[in-house]
Amino acid sequence: MFDKARYEAIRAQLPPEVTLVAVSKTYPAEVLQQAYDAGVRIFGENRVQELLPKYEALPKDIEWHLIGHLQTNKVKYIAPFVHMIHSVDSLKLFNEVQKQAARAGRTLQVLLQMHIASEETKFGFDEEELFAILESGLMQNAPSVKVRGLMGMASFTDDREKVGSEFAGLKKTFDTIRAKEYFPGKDFDVLSMGMSGDYLLAVEKGSTMVRIGSAIFGARN
Repeated sequence: MFDKARYEAIRAQLPPEVTLVAVSKTYPAEVLQQAYDAGVRIFGENRVQELLPKYEALPKDIEWHLIGHLQTNKVKYIAPFVHMIHSVDSLKLFNEVQKQAARAGRTLQVLLQMHIASEETKFGFDEEELFAILESGLMQNAPSVKVRGLMGMASFTDDREKVGSEFAGLKKTFDTIRAKEYFPGKDFDVLSMGMSGDYLLAVEKGSTMVRIGSAIFGARN
């Protein structure tokens, strides 16, 4: 059940320049419609097979963000409409996004996902790997992809010092990429980090985009 008061309270905690992505994975389309009716326009989904029927059912001015791990063979299904892909975690996936965006006649906005957590289960580039790719220029010659910034998921832990350190490390990488001007500076401006349990800490460490689900929609089934 969408809670408008809870949504507005979270929105009020965030600086105006921080974008709130309402993470709607597992919630049915009617709950998203309630959020839409309350003014929410940016929704984040984890799985392509769940996103597609929601895209069909809901208003077309919604800005859909794909925030979960994305397989290359699924890119073609979302390329015609998705606004931003947060989870580009390999050069192979990046190249597929370029191919499918060009095929759809669109420029797709993407974030490069960094592996910042201690858990091996999280996806993403490590820093050395990413900088090697950026130095090679392989991501800079993709006319149908606009790299807008970085995304990362902190360790799943109550240790706020550890989480804060991971966020600070991602911010440092973000700042280094901006300073080296691998991408046009005014376009490389999104740092997506922070979820329901740690979004305020993420903002404190420099996040410009937070991904919040259960704190807005309530506990998932």
